[in-house]
Amino acid sequence: MEAAFIYDHVRTPRGRGRGDGSLHEITPVQLAAQVLAGLRDRHALDTALVDDVILGCTNAYSEQGADIARLAALVAGYGQHVPGIQLDRFCASGLEAVNLAAAQVVAGQADAIVAGGVESMSRVASLSGGGAWVSDPQVIWQSYFTPTGVSADLLATLDGYTREQLDAYGLESQRRCAAAVAEGRFARALVPVRDVIGEVVLDHDEFPRPGTTAESLAALRPAFDTVGEQGGFDAVALQRYPHLEAIRHLHTAGTSSGVVDGASAVLVGSAEFGRRTGLRPRARVRAYAAVGSEPTVMLDGPAAATEKALRRARMTIGDIDLFEVNEAFAAVVLRFMRATGAPHDRVNVNGGAIALGHPLGATGAMLVGTVLDELERRGLRTGLVTLCAAAGQATATIIERV
Repeated sequence: MEAAFIYDHVRTPRGRGRGDGSLHEITPVQLAAQVLAGLRDRHALDTALVDDVILGCTNAYSEQGADIARLAALVAGYGQHVPGIQLDRFCASGLEAVNLAAAQVVAGQADAIVAGGVESMSRVASLSGGGAWVSDPQVIWQSYFTPTGVSADLLATLDGYTREQLDAYGLESQRRCAAAVAEGRFARALVPVRDVIGEVVLDHDEFPRPGTTAESLAALRPAFDTVGEQGGFDAVALQRYPHLEAIRHLHTAGTSSGVVDGASAVLVGSAEFGRRTGLRPRARVRAYAAVGSEPTVMLDGPAAATEKALRRARMTIGDIDLFEVNEAFAAVVLRFMRATGAPHDRVNVNGGAIALGHPLGATGAMLVGTVLDELERRGLRTGLVTLCAAAGQATATIIERV
């Protein structure tokens, strides 16, 4: 069987996902097209060699619907023979795009695929397009639907985390991110975003708050108590977990992932593709796995997905040099470290979505690039990326430098 190699990756900066954010004026298709073009132009890549474009997109409707991957490839100037497909596994979509690309290469059904994701959260609000999970009463009842923020507080309640522990994790994410930005660790991956007249509108991540302190975090009020208590979702969670007396609402804006806009692209290909183009592979995709988990707590799957991927790779947790665990909420990463034994000094070493923001469908592919760049910077070999996903799912991918 073929091996699937990662040849390169790029991403946009993350822009604040609101009306006054720097990327709000950029349409989702333009965000995606600019990373596709950036990846092509970096290597003078002949797009005749690209078999497909696969983009994750969590809210694939309105401006982000109608197979945005195909449209972005056309807008980017890829050859018209290059098809495109968008996929949705909620927050794990961008990583699933990379995994699907790797699977096709491994199976010998493709030589090169550009995989990644896009999400313009300032223009297409999360879940605003509906869907059975949030609009069908029978599905809501059977799945004990709760919003992700309430699920994060449920997870913290189940595990017994304190507000101080969550705040401490959020503060460390900001500290690590600030150090990474100061040292230019993200610079290699960034493609500046331009407007319709070619002017740069954003060339750096604008969400981090390097001035965050323990005191400023402690002053924040819980973010999900109102929707949990007054919205009735606490009662739903307690039906699922009747041994709990109450849901403790502990997560704040400082311990939850940021709402941002962004796009990402990863070039995945075979060894033959490298020989034909003269490109040198930077890593290979060694294993990947996806799991389902209990849909009310919903955010506890990364450990199980990691264990499944490790079994497939015939590896142990000690064989992984660096981990990127999406910081959907602080409790997600604390649970992952507790369940797997992964040490904090190898997990999210450059901060994560609490500091940088989480552009839903794009994040997974962004994290592949983040861990690869950091493995190279430190002279290490193996990295694991994992994300929880809504409705109780998770995906994990192991890469190995070559």
